Amino acid sequence: MRTIHTDIIIQNIKEMCIAANYQLSCDMEEAVKVSVNKERSPIGKQILEQLNENMRIAKTDNIPICQDTGMAIIFFKIGQEVHIEGTNLENAINEGIRQGYEEGYLRKSVVRDPLLRVNTRDNTPGIIHYDIISGSNIEITVAPKGFGSENMSRVYMLKPSDGIEGVKNTIIETVRLAGPNACPPIVVGVGIGGSFEKCTILAKKALTRNLKEHSNLEHIKNLEIELLDQINKLGIGPGGLGGIITALGVNIETYPTHIAALPVAINICCHVNRHITRIL
Repeated sequence: MRTIHTDIIIQNIKEMCIAANYQLSCDMEEAVKVSVNKERSPIGKQILEQLNENMRIAKTDNIPICQDTGMAIIFFKIGQEVHIEGTNLENAINEGIRQGYEEGYLRKSVVRDPLLRVNTRDNTPGIIHYDIISGSNIEITVAPKGFGSENMSRVYMLKPSDGIEGVKNTIIETVRLAGPNACPPIVVGVGIGGSFEKCTILAKKALTRNLKEHSNLEHIKNLEIELLDQINKLGIGPGGLGGIITALGVNIETYPTHIAALPVAINICCHVNRHITRIL
C-alpha cells in the first residue's frame, strides 16, 4: 500500500490549472499550426495565423490563452493500492483549483447557485469525476472548459433503429447549429452508449484524447475520420467566417448500452481545448 498526502495533490492540481491555461498540449498546438497551410480561405487563414500568434504570446509571456479560463473539470483516477492521507480528498482537489486560479491570475467564472448567480470568487467547486483503477498511482487530468463552446453541446436519446446514420446526423447537426458561436476551429468530443449521464462523461473524456490517436475500434476510427471530413465541408470555417477548417478533430468514446437505447452526447470545444495529465 502506497501513501500519498493531500498536500501533494493540492500542489499538483494548482500547477496543472495554471499550466493548462497558459499553454495547449502539443497535439493541439500542432493541429492549430498545421491548419494554417490547409485553409484555403484568405480570411480563414488570417484568423488561424492570429490564433497561432495568440498561443505564442500566451506561452512566452505566461498569460492565459483565452480570457475564459473555464470551469475546472477534473478526472481523478485512484489506484486501489493507494492510501490517501491528510484532508478530505474533494476539499483538497478544490483547494488546488482555488490556489491555481488565484496564483495564476485566472478568471473566476463559477457561481455558487445556478439561479442566484453569486460568484464564488475562487473558481471552485470544480467538476470532479472519480475512477478506481488498478495499481499504486494516482492519475490526474485537469481540463479547464470554457462555456462559449460548452453551451453549444447537446445530448440525444436516439432509438436503436436510428443506427449509425442517426448518430452521424445528430453530430453534424449539432456542429452546424453551433456555427460561429462555438469559436471554431473546434474539437468535437462524442460519447455513444451507456446511459443519459454516461454518454456525456464519455464525450467530455473524448476531448482529452490526443488528436493524433484514433479510437482502437476500427468502425469508430472510420467514423471519426468520416465525420471530420463532413464537418469541414459545412463551410463554417475559422471564426465562423467561412473556410474548410471548421474542426481540428473528432474524438469518439463508446460504452455498452441498453437494448432499447442509443444515447449520443456531443461536447464541443473551441481550439483552446485545454487538458493536462500527471501521474503521481
